[in-house]
Amino acid sequence: MEEKKTCCFFGHRKVADKEQLRKRLHKTVEDLIIYNGVSIFLLGSKSEFNALSREVLAELKEKYPYIHRIYIRAEYQYIDDSYEAYLLQSCDETYYSERAIGAGKAVYVQRNCELIDKADICVVYYNDGYLPPRRRNGKRDLFDYQPPSGTQIAYDYAKRKKKIIINLAV
Repeated sequence: MEEKKTCCFFGHRKVADKEQLRKRLHKTVEDLIIYNGVSIFLLGSKSEFNALSREVLAELKEKYPYIHRIYIRAEYQYIDDSYEAYLLQSCDETYYSERAIGAGKAVYVQRNCELIDKADICVVYYNDGYLPPRRRNGKRDLFDYQPPSGTQIAYDYAKRKKKIIINLAV
């Protein structure tokens, strides 16, 4: 029996030209299912790209009912049955990333690293010119700073792990 291949998704919070991206994402994922034997898809949250990925997978699940969608949470280590039922409307399984325990502000970075580690292929929306909004450490801080892009951190991690990366932002 052939080993099931796994794909993860991550990308910037905001995307350009959602409808065009949706079409490219749909074709890319369907090709992965048909030609590459991918049947397990790992999803995160907190970005328009993740939301689009979830929507495309819901459409493809109707055509390919054997695909398995797993939402790896970075929030809410423990959830009640009603919230789990809500999440399972758009995925087949959900769990809390153990890497997120005690990660603090790096919780999404740690969750994304878990997505990448478990995947054979990463479908991403990464623009190397993107910078997140500048921030301050606190109200009394006189200077703001440029935080790194979480997507850039994940992208660099996937490259170091020598994952197959399909970047739909280029």
